[in-house]
Amino acid sequence: MKTRFHETLNLRIDQVQLSGEMILPEKASSLVLFSHGSGSSRFSPRNNFVAKELHNVQIGSFLFDLLTEEEDEMYSNRFNIEMLTSRLVQVTEMIAADTRFSDLKMGYFGASTGAASALKAAAKLPDLIHAVVSRGGRPDMATPEISEVKAPTLLIVGGLDLEVIQLNKTAYEFMTCTKKLKIVEGATHLFEEPGTLEQVATYAAVWFKTYLV
Repeated sequence: MKTRFHETLNLRIDQVQLSGEMILPEKASSLVLFSHGSGSSRFSPRNNFVAKELHNVQIGSFLFDLLTEEEDEMYSNRFNIEMLTSRLVQVTEMIAADTRFSDLKMGYFGASTGAASALKAAAKLPDLIHAVVSRGGRPDMATPEISEVKAPTLLIVGGLDLEVIQLNKTAYEFMTCTKKLKIVEGATHLFEEPGTLEQVATYAAVWFKTYLV
């Protein structure tokens, strides 16, 4: 794949340094920022798999960590949705203000608890975030802001992840934006079953291509 930009970015947020990998395909006009779930990082093989699928349709990706390694060792930080949201908002605004990326239409991909921070951030940045995809997410943790999200939002849940399906269905009812709930049959929470992660990547690519490209 030919790229027009591929670098590790180090951003100073809340007096700590957050690192991430920015990849822009040659013809990219849009960018998806990844908000990882608890205990995950920018090296998540599942999120990297999705990012590669986005590259195939000329959509850029920014996979980064909202917590430093030291912060991640404190378990409660992984569920501090307000702090994670604040940092995601700051990172998004920094990327949007960077002249190298200011022409890109942006969206969020959130996994697990990362989906909650993505939805909360999207509610705070309606002029910057134009699409959201949640994978096995916890949109219920984005209340009450979830009703304020304007960006078209796709919720993807594994068919065997029964508790999370119910949480997504409940949150779905409070959403007022363009929305869709996709159930991947035979998939558990991490989509480790053969072919299930491929379905997630395809659904995400189609959604972002529809609303970002």
